[in-house]
Amino acid sequence: MASQVVEPGYSLSESFRHLLKNLNAAGIGTGLVATLFSTMGPGMIVYTSAQQGKLTDAQSVSWLFALYAFGGIATIVTALRYRMPVVIAFSIPGALLLGTVLTRIPLNEAVGAYMLVGLVTLILTLTGVIKKVVENIPVPIMLGMVAGVLFSFGINMFTAALQIPQIYGVMLVLFFGVMSFKTFSEKFPPIIVALIGGVILLGVFGQIKPITLNWAIARPEFQMPAFSLRAILEISVPLFFLVIGVQNIQAVGVLLAEEYKPPINWMYFVPSIGAFTNAIMGAHCAVTAGPSTAICSSSAANERKDLRYIAAFFEGVFWFIFALLAYIAVESVKMVPKEFTAVIAGLAMFEVFMSVFKGAFSGKFRAGAVVAMFVAVTNLSILNVGAPFWAIVFGVVTSLLVERNDFSFQFGRKAPVAVPAK
Repeated sequence: MASQVVEPGYSLSESFRHLLKNLNAAGIGTGLVATLFSTMGPGMIVYTSAQQGKLTDAQSVSWLFALYAFGGIATIVTALRYRMPVVIAFSIPGALLLGTVLTRIPLNEAVGAYMLVGLVTLILTLTGVIKKVVENIPVPIMLGMVAGVLFSFGINMFTAALQIPQIYGVMLVLFFGVMSFKTFSEKFPPIIVALIGGVILLGVFGQIKPITLNWAIARPEFQMPAFSLRAILEISVPLFFLVIGVQNIQAVGVLLAEEYKPPINWMYFVPSIGAFTNAIMGAHCAVTAGPSTAICSSSAANERKDLRYIAAFFEGVFWFIFALLAYIAVESVKMVPKEFTAVIAGLAMFEVFMSVFKGAFSGKFRAGAVVAMFVAVTNLSILNVGAPFWAIVFGVVTSLLVERNDFSFQFGRKAPVAVPAK
């Protein structure tokens, strides 16, 4: 049944040969940048939540290993299957939520709750419910939500640059300076130049902290699930809305902004499988990542959109390596300041910012898109459901009230489909 529901794609072997033929520094470099963004901060969040939840060191490492191992493999497969820059990751808000919940709910009951989220997501995907819902969300409102979610990345980037111009201001100058020379920037991606320049400046100003690393290979610790009503109410319900209505929808919006035709069912089907594989190793649900997909789908990955999947592929490779080295993950993130990661992430998504804002505010549903953006910017949760979900809800309600005529061509529109296999 799954083969009839998920969108057709390319042969993995054919795509791998295509990747080798078109291998380029921009794709590898952007994949590395996306990896730095998605491991340095989020990895620490997961570990901190594990410690807050009183998990053992072995359980904490297993949590990290599961998230990054499945995310890496799933991202590699997805990149090759669709030749699109789609990144499979995990819910960061979900990790924050679990830091508190695991203090009162045993890990085995949490594992059962994770599996329930995967089961419900899988059923809704295979029955086509999710795709119908996503296809009928007005694209400008979806992009307005994405603009709000990404807004903080731009603010954090320029805040760091203005507060510490001798490092982060210079990185911005390098980035835009290289970008201004079109021919040069095609051979030497601006983000890579900014990254190298930033590392050199961190060294010059003594901002790189020397640490001792344990290079042992991480091992998963397997868990038996248990099921309880309290775990379902406190874990399954909020995680379900994070996966369905908050996390994956961001990635769909990012891809639409870059004029891809995202494989929506696949982008929900794979995380639903990941919910099970992650759970047996004590980790929470997989999702399709919005910010990482945004980085890999930007022009920094390649001027040609059909080659940006290479960046996602290499992020998947780097993620799997990171999973194997999960023991050193927490210590390694302490080597550089958090501002460095913020600037790199903001620069990597610069082109995406422009695409998202153009798509959200240049046509129909502008009022709804504006409301969606502002609601997403608040980053507030209502009923334990994150702001991106409510951004869509309030944006649609606003457009229904003041932009009713814009819906005349929205419902019944032909759904975006993935590139068919050749």
